[in-house]
Amino acid sequence: MAETASISSTIAKRYALAMFELARDEGKFAALEADTDTLLAALESSDDFKAMIASPVYSRDEQAAAITALADAMSLDGTTKNALALMASKRRLFVLPQLLAALRAMIAEEKGEIAAEITSAATLSDAQAAALTEMLKSRFGKEIKLNTTVDERLIGGLIVQVGSKMIDTSVRARLASLQNAMKEVG
Repeated sequence: MAETASISSTIAKRYALAMFELARDEGKFAALEADTDTLLAALESSDDFKAMIASPVYSRDEQAAAITALADAMSLDGTTKNALALMASKRRLFVLPQLLAALRAMIAEEKGEIAAEITSAATLSDAQAAALTEMLKSRFGKEIKLNTTVDERLIGGLIVQVGSKMIDTSVRARLASLQNAMKEVG
């Protein structure tokens, strides 16, 4: 399983690097960033899209036709559209989530930003997101781009991951810690 994830990550990084360098060389950096955000939003909101890229039931031609139609409907840049079509023809669309994560990291680095993955028990308000951004900016000394997700299983609190650093202040983590401490006592 870990080997498969490693292979997928390697494939995704190669495609991401190629797309990133093409966009930068062609002066389409802003379009690549917008396309990345659009595709991430589509993946998060559509179970059908996730199924289409991951399912081996669809043929290369069916995946290529579907991804081309989606790229047209989303008004994606030609470079992104061509890369997705190539990935479909090579049966590599299953790495799209990892590719988008790699692109997001490359774009953030190019802009001098740090991406912070925030998982919260409830949707953050604009004021909370701004306060968190400012706190992380003062801590890391760079511009921060928040990527937020909601996981109600946290009960309360946040999980903040910036690079390899992770801070888990969730109620779920505290309860697990308390449970472990109780096991040690008794």
